[in-house]
Amino acid sequence: MDITISEMKRVTLIEISGRIDSTNATKLGEALNEQIDAGRHQLVADLARVDYMSSAGLRELVSAVKKLRKLNGDLRVASPSPRVKEVLDLAGLDSIFQMFTTPVEAVGSF
Repeated sequence: MDITISEMKRVTLIEISGRIDSTNATKLGEALNEQIDAGRHQLVADLARVDYMSSAGLRELVSAVKKLRKLNGDLRVASPSPRVKEVLDLAGLDSIFQMFTTPVEAVGSF
């Protein structure tokens, strides 16, 4: 899994690629928490290049969105791959996360 972070004026774009599973999900959580702790409370997770996400990865995303909402922020999901979208839908997380077809739409939604 690779994580690229791009800071914009009001929003931080987090581009993730590869597999997110129990062996590396904590790396994703740490990256999200670093942004939150640094005062960046408007995050977009671009999941276009994520080909697999386990429940461990889902837990990290849910944990981050809960923290952000307590701080009046949010984590929005951009362009989830079909496989990841299916996992989010099956887990019922499509009702928790605002999802967008492109990162530009997600960033613009803040």
